[in-house]
Amino acid sequence: MSSDALLTQILAQLSALQVSQQTLQAKLDAFTTPAQVGSPLSHGTPITGHHDSPLSPTLLLSPSSSLSKVHLASSSPASTPTDHNLTDKEREKALYPGRVLLTTHPDQHGIKPFPLQWGAPDPSVRGPVICSRLPSSVKQRNAIGAHSGSYSIYRALAIAMGTLDPTHKPDYSMTEPPVPIPPQPAWSDPHKIVSFDPWGHLVPQIYRKEVDELGLDVRPSIAVTKAHIKLSEIDETARKGELEVDGKIVLATRPLKNVDGTESEAYSGVEITTSKAAVEPVWYLPGVAERFGISESLLRRALFEDTGGMYPELITRPDIKVFLPPIGNLTVYIFGNPAFLADESKELTLRVHDECNGSDVFGSDICTCKPYLVFAIEECIRCAQRGGVGLVVYFRKEGRALGEVTKYLVYNLRKRGGDSADKYFKSTELIAGVKDMRFQALMPDVLHWLGIKKIDNMVSMSDMKYNAIVQSGIPILKRYDLPEHLIPPDSRVEIDAKIAAGYFTSGKPITEQDLVKTVGRTWEETEH
Repeated sequence: MSSDALLTQILAQLSALQVSQQTLQAKLDAFTTPAQVGSPLSHGTPITGHHDSPLSPTLLLSPSSSLSKVHLASSSPASTPTDHNLTDKEREKALYPGRVLLTTHPDQHGIKPFPLQWGAPDPSVRGPVICSRLPSSVKQRNAIGAHSGSYSIYRALAIAMGTLDPTHKPDYSMTEPPVPIPPQPAWSDPHKIVSFDPWGHLVPQIYRKEVDELGLDVRPSIAVTKAHIKLSEIDETARKGELEVDGKIVLATRPLKNVDGTESEAYSGVEITTSKAAVEPVWYLPGVAERFGISESLLRRALFEDTGGMYPELITRPDIKVFLPPIGNLTVYIFGNPAFLADESKELTLRVHDECNGSDVFGSDICTCKPYLVFAIEECIRCAQRGGVGLVVYFRKEGRALGEVTKYLVYNLRKRGGDSADKYFKSTELIAGVKDMRFQALMPDVLHWLGIKKIDNMVSMSDMKYNAIVQSGIPILKRYDLPEHLIPPDSRVEIDAKIAAGYFTSGKPITEQDLVKTVGRTWEETEH
């Protein structure tokens, strides 16, 4: 046997031993820890611990108990958790009558995850993603985390304040997608889509039996809808005659009203028709680890340790392979016929845009984010009007996924330390320790979900995005950057630094010597 094969065998045996040890420890502790009977509203599942310590209020189920018995044995409390006459203590007891139960282990009584085969072509074989801790679903949970990403925290607040009943069952009638996003070959490839559930927008239809007959809490992780977009920058482009008002993709806005309610003669601008989809993250951990070139065990350990230990089951449940991380979602904006996305005979224009609240929403001119986004939307519209389709994918990765607080600290350092292009990336590294944490390896998943097989025009200068897409198997025929006249003066520092670092440019190259000459506006120039 080769040394590599022997090492693989040893690692597999160690992993199996770890699971066995965890299970044995769970059963051993259960003999010395009495079961805590909960109620239909009881959340949580058990972990080993010392029940006699006030600092360790954790319990295990006894070997003779099942999760169903633990959660369903007692009668409902007299008061509901949404009763606003309850004191905090009373509501806490109504919501969580048992002691704190932090985690589970494989092979505990009552634990039987609903089968989930990631990448199966048939959704009934693939199985629903279930992360709910409600009594109807907790025994069959096959995913770690919670729906709605970072917004799951607000749901917890709503439950704690009594404004939301944790057992509320959503009514998904009349919520199906108004435009079809049909299955694509990549949906059945466990290597192509690993960062969200490709069936997420069809959950109420394809898993109706699991919800209605089995009573499982299965929720959509994708929603598709249609809308009109109105941007003042697009209004101005149309006013100048640089964008055709075709009555199909670009519509004239209805006349504005004066203060007295009469119809105004002022230019009312235009609106853009679009189809859009909100996509929440659902990570298939083996696939995510493979994408980043690390082991699944290392990924799990890092996610557990560096989120303050938020998700113990990342460690104690190696049998559960799906994780819903508490991060922002992505949004897809489609200009033109969505069916054209999967049609290789149609021209396709793409912009992959990472969130920048300061520029995208409030118009900060220290970066080119908003000009790039608006320019890309215009290019997508023109492509759709030529008979093709345009696509903007908007990721919540504020400040290169470093966060807005870190970004603003970097701004302060730049403006106090001499805001020159040669210090641009170094300033970020001094604060954050790294210049970029967006890691575009997962980004192409959404393109494969939509059935995209080639991209004619990519509006981006990012080599990271370009390389990730091409390496995933989607060729890009043309790429172009932001026209020079759309670059705000104070963002010249960013642009020149990126070009010198190897980002794509259609203009002249920037050398390291040139960077010293590119200097941004000082705070003193702002205060006037």
